[in-house]
Amino acid sequence: MKVCGIEINSNDVNLCLLSLSDDIFELPDCRSRRLTLKDVHSTAELRYFQQTFAKLMQDYPVDKVVIRQRPMKGKFAGGAVGFKLEAAIELISDLDVVILSTTEIKDLLKRNPIQIEFADTGLKAYQETAFTTAYAFLMKDKYAA
Repeated sequence: MKVCGIEINSNDVNLCLLSLSDDIFELPDCRSRRLTLKDVHSTAELRYFQQTFAKLMQDYPVDKVVIRQRPMKGKFAGGAVGFKLEAAIELISDLDVVILSTTEIKDLLKRNPIQIEFADTGLKAYQETAFTTAYAFLMKDKYAA
């Protein structure tokens, strides 16, 4: 199974592809590590973002897109633009999107710790949350009760 872990931060979507096959994790190469919505007030830009993301998922046959949930209110609340991006991703037809809460991610990581130092993955620092989101989802799927 190949998943795309996503962290939405302001008008950036940080992503990480991760696959699990026969108990072996693989970090497939991907031409994009981050997609940015340049003009947050432009409908055309939002559509372009959506099309670009859909094409990326199609080019790297992804089974699931896993988005790290952001709080709606409080100190770390997600902004309006982030929720716009999340909706744009969720509305792509033929794309299976799941949203994982930070509590669920922490619980899954506690039960199934990552066996490699993040620095050894070859990913950029800003991809760490997307990576852990994808990893947690794969552990949930693999060890479903």
